[in-house]
Amino acid sequence: MSDVNPNSSPKLLGDLLRHATSLVRLEIDLARAEVDQNLRRAGTALGLIVVAIVLLITALNVLAAALAAGLTELGLDPAWSALIVGVGFALVAWAMMHKGISDLKLSSLAPTRSVENVKRDADALKGAATHGE
Repeated sequence: MSDVNPNSSPKLLGDLLRHATSLVRLEIDLARAEVDQNLRRAGTALGLIVVAIVLLITALNVLAAALAAGLTELGLDPAWSALIVGVGFALVAWAMMHKGISDLKLSSLAPTRSVENVKRDADALKGAATHGE
């Protein structure tokens, strides 16, 4: 005699489908939340780039004024101070631009946790299917 109840197979299949559907919904919700978080980070990165551009334009104006003052006066006091300010702004702008660009790389925007969870869930389902055979 067999210990397997013939009525339990459809019930098990139904339970498996319900659990799989629930799992897929949860994974989609997780992926959606992760993409939303990554898009917010991308918005911040774009904001950094915009601020960096504004600072860079300001730096170019200050550097141009420093060069003009240096060429007309050759006394170095006003020109050197303007040059120091311009270089300082340029360095800040460069650092912000570099940070913003590195935050916008596609690899940092992908929903990596969700992908790993889906792989883990698929492996678990494969394992359950092979043990059930």
